[in-house]
Amino acid sequence: MTPTIDVDHVARLARLVLTDEERERFGRQLALILEHADRVREVAAADVPPTSHPIPRANVLRADEPGPSLSHEDALANAPEAEAGMFRVPPITEREEEG
Repeated sequence: MTPTIDVDHVARLARLVLTDEERERFGRQLALILEHADRVREVAAADVPPTSHPIPRANVLRADEPGPSLSHEDALANAPEAEAGMFRVPPITEREEEG
């Protein structure tokens, strides 16, 4: 079954101005796309649940387990500036002048 396509309507929705040649070409292309969608719909079985992947996927991340890390002093050792045991960074917002 060949679907009917209103190319002018689709072009209006996309805010496109089409020439006659483009209208005919896009009409053929859209018809092919819709025919393919109809074929896929025919294959779909009611007893098969929809899936996002053709094969089951497992979590590929490792377990989140605590491990050795830098000491507080080592982490701050190469910081350009530190203050009160924390990284000192330039302000990212401007302060309003008090007045």
